[in-house]
Amino acid sequence: MPASAGSRPPLDGKGPLFALTDMEREALVLSLQVGAVAVVASLPFGILMAWLLARVPFPGRGIVNGLVHLPLVLPPVVVGYLLLVLMGRKGPIGSLLYDWFAITLIFTWEGAALASAVVAFPLMVRAIRLGLDLVDRRLETAARTLGASPKRVFVTVTLPLILPGIITGCVLAFARSIGEFGATITFVSNIPGETQTLPLALYSVAQSPGGEDAALRLVIISCVLAFAALAASEVLARRAQRRLAGASA
Repeated sequence: MPASAGSRPPLDGKGPLFALTDMEREALVLSLQVGAVAVVASLPFGILMAWLLARVPFPGRGIVNGLVHLPLVLPPVVVGYLLLVLMGRKGPIGSLLYDWFAITLIFTWEGAALASAVVAFPLMVRAIRLGLDLVDRRLETAARTLGASPKRVFVTVTLPLILPGIITGCVLAFARSIGEFGATITFVSNIPGETQTLPLALYSVAQSPGGEDAALRLVIISCVLAFAALAASEVLARRAQRRLAGASA
């Protein structure tokens, strides 16, 4: 099993307060990478699931809706353990991935992205579904009346109208992904340079003697990233709404 974060000293306790160490830079870059991959990989599934839950009546829709939103109420450690059972080398899914494609997710940054995507997925679906609920269905009906296929109606009418919801969902999922701790450390451990994201790095330095400065730096970085994500969401959503208003005028 790969060594934990304690196998390499994360900091020396010296130096300027705002001078990032190599470990801290690695954690920052890895967090951004994990968050971006988690959002990009889950976005198509988020749009599809939001569409199914909002527009398609089918038996067991309430159960599916509950399963999609289950990571919101489950402890993240439980989510990480379930991923470990399912996606581990001997798990039902992980064994197939390894035997057929030689893919291993446990103890890798890709596994961290998967854990983050699973935890953040409900936020993405919820935001996109709220956007779908606000769409005027008469616009879609009018497009179909003019001869547009359902696929063309979705691409040219529905998708632009729910763009603010998609943007909000992506930003919320990204912010949740870079802040994920419990599922990540349970599924992929805390390996510096490989799976140690910002929350895991903060956990490591907070337990290290003389790690107060490093912990403060990581806290500040996390707060800045969170505020930047929220500001970007607001700006992008407003721009999308102005474009939609201009197109409909």
